[in-house]
Amino acid sequence: MGFFRKQENELAVKLLKWQYNRMNLPLPDDASLRSHADRLVDDAHRIAKEKGSNVLGILKELIHDMKKK
Repeated sequence: MGFFRKQENELAVKLLKWQYNRMNLPLPDDASLRSHADRLVDDAHRIAKEKGSNVLGILKELIHDMKKK
C-alpha cells in the first residue's frame, strides 16, 4: 500500500470515528473500523475512476451517507 493510500485510509478511520461519535453510536473494534475504512477507500477510488471525481469528496459523501442506512 502506497503512502497516499495509507493516508486516505487513516483519514477514513478518523471520519468514521467522528461520524460514530456524532451519531452517539458505540465505536466498533479497531480491526472492524479499519476494514470498513478500507472498503470505503476502495469504493471511493472506484467511483472516482468512473466519474473522474475527487477521492476525498467521495469519501466524505460515503461516510455522510452512513447515517441514512
